Amino acid sequence: MPLSASSLPQRSPAAQERPSAAPEPAAAAAARRIALQMLDERGRGAVLVGVARVDAALERLLRAVLLPTSGRGDSLFQADRPLGTFGARISLAHRLGLIETPVERALHSLRRLRNAFAHSSDSASLADPAHADMLARAYRDARANPLWVPLEAVLSKGGTVADTPVDPELRDYILLITILVAFLEAAAQQLSPRPPAVVMGFAGIVSPPSTPMPSP
Repeated sequence: MPLSASSLPQRSPAAQERPSAAPEPAAAAAARRIALQMLDERGRGAVLVGVARVDAALERLLRAVLLPTSGRGDSLFQADRPLGTFGARISLAHRLGLIETPVERALHSLRRLRNAFAHSSDSASLADPAHADMLARAYRDARANPLWVPLEAVLSKGGTVADTPVDPELRDYILLITILVAFLEAAAQQLSPRPPAVVMGFAGIVSPPSTPMPSP
């Protein structure tokens, strides 16, 4: 089942038919930790660090379902290789059914935001109308996650760094990053590589050889 902005993949058909009433405990604990860590960042740094954390979590999700490499090292995710870009990883995760369309859309919005901030002056702000509009739909979708409201309360209560309050734009951005990272990582922990039912070989279409699965 794909990763939703509102729940983790469920384990039973009955559970798939209804939204999760409560977040995964591990994801909830991780989300609170991530949110508080993100408070150390401001302005341009918050955007770049936040997207980097999401990108790393997405890579872990993809690695969780890929069969191990037969070589000595895995270069598939290096910068000059097929999965070396954030955009390529987003597209593959969606095509594999690991993330739902609203999550894919939010990730691409973050990718565009990162590119805009990387090529902008130090005065770039999440409050700029162009940037706010870019993330508006992602925020609306992410608010469906059961962690949004309690995390918002945490940030509002203790959200000061050097006596600087967290403005609404940064707060919403931190919440979006937090939910994406926590649930991408939680999903990765629940997944493992699964070989296909058949593979193409020089002898024709054959059953794949048994591949030892890595320990979780």
